[in-house]
Amino acid sequence: MSGLWGSGGPRCQAALAVLASLCRARPPPLGLDVETCRSFELQPPERSPSAADAGTSVSLLAVVVIVCGVALVAVFLFLFWKLCWTPWRNKEASSPSSANALPEALRSPRSRGNMADKLKDPNTLGFLEAAVKISHTSPDIPAEVQMSVKEHIMRHTRLQRQTTEPASSTRHTSFKRHLPRQMHVSSVDYGNELPPAAEQPTSIGRIKPELYKQKSVDGDDAKSEAAKSCGKINFSLRYDYESETLIVRILKAFDLPAKDFCGSSDPYVKIYLLPDRKCKLQTRVHRKTLNPTFDENFHFPVPYEELADRKLHLSVFDFDRFSRHDMIGEVILDNLFEASDLSRETSIWKDIQYATSESVDLGEIMFSLCYLPTAGRLTLTVIKCRNLKAMDITGYSDPYVKVSLLCDGRRLKKKKTTIKKNTLNPVYNEAIIFDIPPENMDQVSLLISVMDYDRVGHNEIIGVCRVGISADGLGRDHWNEMLAYPRKPIAHWHSLVEVKKSFKEGNPRL
Repeated sequence: MSGLWGSGGPRCQAALAVLASLCRARPPPLGLDVETCRSFELQPPERSPSAADAGTSVSLLAVVVIVCGVALVAVFLFLFWKLCWTPWRNKEASSPSSANALPEALRSPRSRGNMADKLKDPNTLGFLEAAVKISHTSPDIPAEVQMSVKEHIMRHTRLQRQTTEPASSTRHTSFKRHLPRQMHVSSVDYGNELPPAAEQPTSIGRIKPELYKQKSVDGDDAKSEAAKSCGKINFSLRYDYESETLIVRILKAFDLPAKDFCGSSDPYVKIYLLPDRKCKLQTRVHRKTLNPTFDENFHFPVPYEELADRKLHLSVFDFDRFSRHDMIGEVILDNLFEASDLSRETSIWKDIQYATSESVDLGEIMFSLCYLPTAGRLTLTVIKCRNLKAMDITGYSDPYVKVSLLCDGRRLKKKKTTIKKNTLNPVYNEAIIFDIPPENMDQVSLLISVMDYDRVGHNEIIGVCRVGISADGLGRDHWNEMLAYPRKPIAHWHSLVEVKKSFKEGNPRL
C-alpha cells in the first residue's frame, strides 16, 4: 500500500482522495472493509514539495532582512557617537598623541617658517588653545613660541570684538588710496586676516629730509656771509602832496664788494616803484669806487592813497663796458611808511641783500586756512590777489588759482577757482576743501599756484607759494598757526615766487 501511496500520477492522487472521503463516512459504504479503512487512515499523506520549498525561502529572506537592519542601525549609532558626541571630540583633542604632535611640529625649522600661515586659519583656534594648556607643563616647547601662540589668541579675540564696531569714515578712503607705499598710515584692520607679527617698518630707500635740511642750512650760511659783505645804501623819501609825487633821493653807498680784477667796482643804482616795472630810473655810473656818493633825486607820480600798496625796489649793479653788468645786490622796502609819514624828508640806511639776478615782483595772494580735527577737513579760502604780474599784451591777466595737495613730492589732488578776466587784482572768496585725517597732517602740504588763462596755447604760471610743515618762512608759520587754533580761519598775505624757487628738494608736477 505504501508503494502505491508514493507513486502514481494525478489520477491516483484523485482516487486516493475519494477513497479517503469514503472511509471517513459513517457507516462506510458497502464493499469497504473497516480494517482496510483504518490502515488507510493511519498512513500520513505526503506533503507537496512545492509548498515546503516556498516556506523555507520566506524564512531565509526574513532572517537576512533582520540581520541587515541590525547592522545598519549599529553603523548609524557608531557614526553618531564619533561625530556628534562632544566629550569624544574633546578627548581626541587632548589626547597624548595630539600633544606630542605639536612639539614635533615646532621643532622642525620648516614648520616654524609656516607657523604664521597656520595661525591665520580660524579653524585651528581650539587646537591652539589646547596646545597652550599643554605648553605650561611641556619643557620641549620654546618660550618664544609659547608667547607667540598666546599673542595670536589675544589678537584673534580682539579682532572679533572689533567686528562689531562701526566702520571707518569713507571720506578719507580716496586720500589713503593715493598715499605712497613708503608712508605709514595708521588704520584699524577690521578683517579676519591677521598681519604678520614680525613685520617691522624700515627706513631703507626713504628720503631723509634732515640731510637736505643740513645742506640748505649750509647754503643759507653762505648766503648770509655773502650778504654781510654787500655793503649798505643810504636814501631818503618824501612825498609832495601838491604834485602827488613820491621823491626818492639816493644819497650814497658804503663798503660795496669789488667786482673788477683791479679790486674796485663801477656801481650804479636802478630804482623801481613796484608793482609798476615799466617806470625804471637809474643813477649815474661812478667809476672805480666802493663808496660812491650819488646824491640824485627821482620822482614817481603816484596818488597818496596808493602808497600803502607800493614797494620801493633798489638794485645795485656793477657797470661793465664789454660784458653783461654784474648785480651786486638789492634792497626792497615793503612799507614806505616804515620810518615816517613822508611829510618830511627822512634818511634811511639799509643793508644790501645778496642777489645774482634782479628779482621780479609777481604779486601777492591772500587766503585763509581752517582745519577741523574731528571731521578731518581742511578748508582753504582764496580771498583775493593784488599786484599780479601782467602776462598779456594788453597789460592785464586772466588769473585763476589752482591748489594742489602734495605728499612726499607727489600730487594727490588738485582743485581750482573760477577765472577772473582782465585784472591784476582779482577777488575770489571761494572755498576749497580737502579731507585729510589728523594723523597725516604732518606729511602733507599745499601748493598754491596763480595761473594766467589763455584761450589759445598753454596756461602760464604767474607765481606760486607753499604752506605746510616742511615749507619755509611764512608758509610754515601759517600752517602751524592753523594747527594751533583749530576750527578758526587764519588769513595771511603770501608773496608769489617763481616755480624754481618754490621748493628746495625739487619741483613737483604742477
